[in-house]
Amino acid sequence: MSKSDGFTAEERAAMKERARELKAEAKAGKLKAEGEADIMEKIGQMPPAEGKMARRLHEIITATAPALSPKTWYGMPAYANADGKVVVFFQGASKFGSRYSTLGFNDTAALDDGDMWPTVFALITLTPAVEKKVTALVKKAMR
Repeated sequence: MSKSDGFTAEERAAMKERARELKAEAKAGKLKAEGEADIMEKIGQMPPAEGKMARRLHEIITATAPALSPKTWYGMPAYANADGKVVVFFQGASKFGSRYSTLGFNDTAALDDGDMWPTVFALITLTPAVEKKVTALVKKAMR
């Protein structure tokens, strides 16, 4: 091959593949940033105590499972895996006039424990003990 021939077919294929990877990474970063902004906007619309809980859950979830992407889901904060499927979500009590908020996990979460296990948890307040349980559940969900 002479210098004037340029890149080989393999080199061109590798460059195209890398360009696709960079584009996908940029899109993922943009989607993650947009999801973060959407969640913060929704949390800002919640009643103060509920918003405080949602913000703290957001901090715990994003620190514990940085691979999850924040997004809104039915107007509530949620966190999705690389396939875009929601793993964990928060539903504020005010959304449907409930007496408590909930933290839920979809079937994409690895919480399996025998023939039956809980996937939705009632939240009244976030104490240090509750935060520890949430962290453990999120870690388990990501196995």
